[in-house]
Amino acid sequence: MKKCPRGANITPENASYRTEAPEKHKTKGGDITEDREIIDLFFERDERAIAEASDKYGGMCRAVAYGILGSEGDAEECLSDAMLKAWQNIPPERPDSLGAWLGRVTRNVALSLWRKNTSRKRSGGVRVLLEELEDCLPSPENVETAVEARELSDIISRWLRTLGKTDRDLFVRRYWYCVPLKTLAAEAGISPSKLSGRMFTLRAMLRRELEKEGITV
Repeated sequence: MKKCPRGANITPENASYRTEAPEKHKTKGGDITEDREIIDLFFERDERAIAEASDKYGGMCRAVAYGILGSEGDAEECLSDAMLKAWQNIPPERPDSLGAWLGRVTRNVALSLWRKNTSRKRSGGVRVLLEELEDCLPSPENVETAVEARELSDIISRWLRTLGKTDRDLFVRRYWYCVPLKTLAAEAGISPSKLSGRMFTLRAMLRRELEKEGITV
């Protein structure tokens, strides 16, 4: 039986998922709509890259961080750290999707800060999310290799693509963007209890899919 860590990356990039299309925005040099144009600025070591990336994806990154930390100040700090990491790592990295890359980096930064805060007894909604996922994702004690972690991520991504758009959006927004259940329920126009039942069903479906693939939960 294969064993992989709980909390593998469930990312928009891995799942071929986006919450919304990026908006076209203007700069002094004209319109920049493509990630590759912003990435080119990073490669040219042009500091406009930070401003352009922040304009295009800052709102998304703040939302990811806020969903984990519940603090506007901490979310803004995570955005700054994510942009610094982008400047430090692009180049040599050249992301296929800048938005997914920044979202993943922001999430990792926010989770690191959350763990630090948790050790100081300042835990938030993430603990609830982790408890929800305990029954459908492998324990971190089962980790053996990074290759298996990537394999788990691939399986989850393929499973997400089998879902209808509504279920896929709900699952990713809940467990990747850490959107509160009440907020999701209000957006979907259903009661929190009904949405909670739907999320339970989706987690059970994911567990069955992992077991079918030989993943120990």
